[in-house]
Amino acid sequence: MTVMKIFISAALISIFVFVAVSANAGPYEDGVGAYERKDYVTAAKLMRVAAEQGDSFAQSILGVMYVNGQGVIQDYKEAVKWYRLSADQGYASAQYNLGLIYAQGQGVTQDYKEAVKWYRLSADQGNAKAQTNLGLMYDNGQGVTQDYKEAVKWFRLSAHQGNAKAQTNLGLMYEDGQGVIKDHKEAVKWYRLSADQGNATAQSNLGAMYANGKAVTQDYVRAHMWLNISASSGDKNAESNRDIVAKKMSQTQIEKAQEMARRCQSSNFKNCD
Repeated sequence: MTVMKIFISAALISIFVFVAVSANAGPYEDGVGAYERKDYVTAAKLMRVAAEQGDSFAQSILGVMYVNGQGVIQDYKEAVKWYRLSADQGYASAQYNLGLIYAQGQGVTQDYKEAVKWYRLSADQGNAKAQTNLGLMYDNGQGVTQDYKEAVKWFRLSAHQGNAKAQTNLGLMYEDGQGVIKDHKEAVKWYRLSADQGNATAQSNLGAMYANGKAVTQDYVRAHMWLNISASSGDKNAESNRDIVAKKMSQTQIEKAQEMARRCQSSNFKNCD
């Protein structure tokens, strides 16, 4: 009833947090302001000025804007150019994004070894997303020799930073006994931490643990609750499993599970017990 591990895709990093530390305060700060106003054309022009002056933050953000087509025509090759300039200066977020570009083959020939290289540089600086994706490269044997213990190492580093996808992946490693001794209690622990952050895959897997009575008392009501919450986020596996569990429940139990799901969601996953 559980599902595959999760890969983290590119996402625009909140750029306002870099204002105070950017070496190029003028066009960079103005570019941030324009971006926050959703004036992407102006933001791209200003970021380009800062990027051409060597600002690594601006270079990285300009790369993201080319990936997303924000204020510029979408152009992965241009994105690679700016990511690389920033990454070569040691900026961890750009290194992560460049790794992702190579892993997905956007604007470059797909190259898992090159992806691993950039993920590792970023991961070694503590970037949680890079740590998660590096763990997946080891888990899948892409660009490196498959090594579940090394995958666990990187998932754990990211999970301890609160990365929900890494927590889910670490839970799966414990559930399956890959790179660690099989331990369903640890699996439940990491699924719950991720589920409480709203991760649909973790919610689905946690529901499966309750349905099967793995390291928890078998509880169809709680299983239905977590599966229903996950299904509401579009998880088809959870939707299918919820309907299977529902066939084993009374109508009263289903209604209770539905009420628990509503309470859990409305409390932003703080009242789910």
